[in-house]
Amino acid sequence: MNTIRHTDPGYAAALERMAGGSSLFDATIEERTRGIIEAVRDRGDAALLELTARFDRAELQPHQLAVTHAELLAASLKADRQLRDTLKLATRNIERFSKRSLRKPWSGRNAQGGRVGEKYDPFQRVGVYVPGGTAPLISTALMTIVLARVAGCPEIVVCTPCNAQGGVNPALLLAANLAGATEIYRVGGAQAVAAMALGTGTIRPVQKIFGPGNAYVVAAKRLLVGHVAIDLLPGPSELLVLADDSANPAFVAADLLAQAEHGSGHERVWLVTPSARLLRSVEREVNRQLPERTRREFIETALGNSGWLIQVKSLAEGVQLANRLAPEHCEILTRNPAKLSEGIVTAGAIFLGPWSPTVLGDYVAGPSHTLPTGGAGRSFAGLTSDQFQRRTSVVEYSREALRKSVPAVAAFAGFEGLEAHGRSAAIRLEPPTRRRTSKKLRRSAS
Repeated sequence: MNTIRHTDPGYAAALERMAGGSSLFDATIEERTRGIIEAVRDRGDAALLELTARFDRAELQPHQLAVTHAELLAASLKADRQLRDTLKLATRNIERFSKRSLRKPWSGRNAQGGRVGEKYDPFQRVGVYVPGGTAPLISTALMTIVLARVAGCPEIVVCTPCNAQGGVNPALLLAANLAGATEIYRVGGAQAVAAMALGTGTIRPVQKIFGPGNAYVVAAKRLLVGHVAIDLLPGPSELLVLADDSANPAFVAADLLAQAEHGSGHERVWLVTPSARLLRSVEREVNRQLPERTRREFIETALGNSGWLIQVKSLAEGVQLANRLAPEHCEILTRNPAKLSEGIVTAGAIFLGPWSPTVLGDYVAGPSHTLPTGGAGRSFAGLTSDQFQRRTSVVEYSREALRKSVPAVAAFAGFEGLEAHGRSAAIRLEPPTRRRTSKKLRRSAS
């Protein structure tokens, strides 16, 4: 891992680079992603098949893009009891949390007596991206699809990569099916996002796209806003541990290694602490635990690229740095962590104390683990079920409420020079005979 201390000469500049760098805005990745989007836009299924062969080494025909009912049945038959029980346990927590997040319609009176309110309808067709690759994320299937189902979305389209034989991990298929997916396609990467946004011969376009992915998937979501709505920008995993000398270095090291193992190489992990002793102890623990990890090579790549041990002057400075970095996950391993967390305002999710490792949020706690990364947490929050709802305002006035409002409407129309605006309200209060007279006067004037 990389180490930097507040006493180092280049400390401030290093933190500035750290806070500014993100694969979400990599110019090379964006240029390549644009090419993928254009190919899908211009050639539809043919581009999907070509890109699947190039990136996943799977030779498919158009009719093979969709996962069949037979494959879903086979995945269900292969599942053992432990997998089923684990999926059910996590699903129950996710459902309960999601139901609390749904928005409910409301209606009330404004100052002039008009009835105003909001209604919330589920998006009718949504797309969900579920990462596959070296780590098929069955948990992500639950953390996205279940929310769509709870919100009432009737069509839930899932895209996930296949292997070189064209197969999709059976556990992932089972999770997606149980969660509520209505269509599943063996398409991954930026091309899957483009297909859901723009449509192809096989995949009809959706209204909104959800789910995390690698840097190319996130770039595609960002570039396609306008053609489709998106949830947020959840890219490669991040963890910031804010700790004091009371933290257990073995816990800290284990959590850093866990979030660095996904495999893209763009994962970012930070230990931020004022304690020189803890920093040294965590470094030793990382070196001790790393050889035991099965995905050691992936972890080493991520730690070498963006793994940091940072010694700050104080916990207050650590809070400031956390808010600059806007980490996906923020663990607070300090005395009185709840109090310190009040100052963290940009993290995707906060985990308090030594018994709340980030992995609980990854799998079973209940809140979705689809969270903003790459600094996007400064303006995006994590995924919630209400993001699968479309908001519409509703306005209903009585004649009396309109009468009370016309003077203000006329004034606004006058200030803005939009005479017809004012007229569209005033005409409703005129007697029918006057409306006919006004119509004749306008005809004669013309």
